[in-house]
Amino acid sequence: MILFKELKRRNVFRVAIAYVITSWLLAQVLEIVLDSFGSPDWVMKTVLVMLAAGLPLALILAWAFEVTPEGIKKEKDVDRSQSITGKTGRKLNFTIIGILAVAVVFLLYDRFSQKGSEPFSLTSAEVEATSAAEKRALAPFEEEVETTAKSIAVLPFVNMSSDPEQDYFSDGISEEILNALARVKELKVAGRTSSFAFKGKDQDLRVIGETLGVGHILEGSVRKSGNTVRITAQLIQVEDGFHLWSDTYDRELDNVFAIQDEIATAILVQLKATLIAGNLALMEADRTNSKAYELYLLAKQRMYERRELPLQSALALLDEAIVLDPNYAPAHAQRAITTLLLRDEMYGSIPKVQAMAQAKLYIDKALALDPDLAEANAALGLYHISRPQESALAVEPLQKALAINPNMVNAANWLSTALGDLGRVQEAIALYEDMTKRDPFYRPGIHGAVGLFNSTGRTDQSWALIDRISPFFPEDPMLSRLKGMTFMSEGRPGDAIPQLESAKEREPSSLANRISLGFALILSGQYGRAAEIEIPRVKAFALFMLDRAEEANIITAKLAASGENVSDHINYMVMSGKYSEAINFFETRWPSFDAFEVDFPPIGSGAVITYGDLAHAYASVGNEERFQESMLRFRTHLDRLKELGFEFVGIQIMEAVYFTLVGDHASALKNLNLAIDGGWLGFPRMSKEWVQLKPLEGDPEYEAIQARMVKHMNEERAKVNLGPMSI
Repeated sequence: MILFKELKRRNVFRVAIAYVITSWLLAQVLEIVLDSFGSPDWVMKTVLVMLAAGLPLALILAWAFEVTPEGIKKEKDVDRSQSITGKTGRKLNFTIIGILAVAVVFLLYDRFSQKGSEPFSLTSAEVEATSAAEKRALAPFEEEVETTAKSIAVLPFVNMSSDPEQDYFSDGISEEILNALARVKELKVAGRTSSFAFKGKDQDLRVIGETLGVGHILEGSVRKSGNTVRITAQLIQVEDGFHLWSDTYDRELDNVFAIQDEIATAILVQLKATLIAGNLALMEADRTNSKAYELYLLAKQRMYERRELPLQSALALLDEAIVLDPNYAPAHAQRAITTLLLRDEMYGSIPKVQAMAQAKLYIDKALALDPDLAEANAALGLYHISRPQESALAVEPLQKALAINPNMVNAANWLSTALGDLGRVQEAIALYEDMTKRDPFYRPGIHGAVGLFNSTGRTDQSWALIDRISPFFPEDPMLSRLKGMTFMSEGRPGDAIPQLESAKEREPSSLANRISLGFALILSGQYGRAAEIEIPRVKAFALFMLDRAEEANIITAKLAASGENVSDHINYMVMSGKYSEAINFFETRWPSFDAFEVDFPPIGSGAVITYGDLAHAYASVGNEERFQESMLRFRTHLDRLKELGFEFVGIQIMEAVYFTLVGDHASALKNLNLAIDGGWLGFPRMSKEWVQLKPLEGDPEYEAIQARMVKHMNEERAKVNLGPMSI
């Protein structure tokens, strides 16, 4: 007890407290300064050792010496009656309070600088107005975005490292945590694209939560230095901004996977207490060495750009990762996906045959390493939908990928494409609905939904979706392309062309922009301009309309030789009057219509009209049996398309072709009238494009229909300052 009183009298305890607080504050400041200068890890470690070693020395000095009015003296030389240790103690108290105040300020600064935004920065009125407007804009299918309590958005963690190029690492950590949480079926997790749309933006968390329809937000920061990483994460309840949980993890990089698992598990523990029943287990992240993992994360960031140069860079990075760890299945899977994206009909220049063969090797390797890897199954699905005759084979692996990771939005998009190709329209639309709710900023999902709506005659739904996303993509070429595509579906090329020219001007390398503009030019009769666009299908059609049928046939023959656009080649031969050649081409490759449908299912592949072309060819050479067989297939598949909900002018034109072939001219004219009412446009003399309609020529009603179409075309041409065309 005497010793304790003496320690207190000599201010040893106060010195200890002051020293510890000062040392902690100094260490925090030095960590930031040294990190900014890129100092090696040993510098900070040395400082910490020196500070720790200084504590015993400070305590010894406090015990042995005393501050007096005459200066510092040994304690044994000071007269107790003249001692001022009480005054010194009070000064130390004020010093400690001052240092603590500085420490609190530092903590607050560090916390909010990590978050990158001040929470609840808007007024309550601004929050209410903004969130309501954004919710209306984002509701993709005439529904409000509903917020569910069992939901979370993972915002991109802030990169606190000295090197801004390390963003890919903090983004990758965020995405891996998001994917881990997405595997919990009871939990709705906002998609990556939409969550990452708020990166670096000073946005109110309540607005983010309401925009994405989630009740919780995970945010944090990553500070990477050398072989160590510090990850801070905090879980926030959107409704009131209450922090449910927060923690900081300091680890070696080799343990980064464990951190991801720990954070995801901690979040589930917090949510499970009030929201999620039952025992929940997270699937552990796939392990590899730290360098391979960094390369993998950087490659994924480059892949999201969907441009040739970043994709080529991603390819090289994944190759490096695979060399470092040949058994890391995710790298093989992403290598396959990148290769397929780089084929010459997508974002790159790798010949399709080469890209497909190369990708399949990596897919097989990834599945051999981990058959339950979502990325590997998604890659297999993408491989199959890249081959039109294999859409049915894509469904199972893509469904498996989504069962493993429901937030794999690319897999959902590819599955929607496969289902659409197979005529399973309602299933495809349902997927787009879910996709757009989970990830309302996901561009391919928006594009796919509009394309499907347009192809099934639902342009009103296309416009509704376009209107809702417009506030979020005001200057985006995609928005112009979507408007142009929808105008075209309504037979309004004069309105479509300015939109599509704008999209192509701002994004000239986009294949979708060039194809869409090419067909808009054709619909407005600008065949010369369309022929200059180096897209085979566009060029072939334009050349045919320019009376250069042989050149058009050469292009389609080349495509057909590689197994693509076979229906186009048969169509061009029939339009050119080469009936025997069309029949020979068909029969030497497929012994029966059943065999043909194995390779080219009529729903989705565009092969329905092939039966109308073949029927006309067989009738022209006098083969009645094959004519009747072709007509039976033609009728069956037209009915099937209509049952599936494909109601658009193209169906009405095919109906007119069918009824002309069977001699029912009244029904043919009725369908042609419906097509013209719906905005259909073609060559001024319709029978040049649809040779089956020639028996109708001379009929006054037919000629009136044709004149009505030309009048419509000239009205559209006038919108883009073009002169009239004549029949």
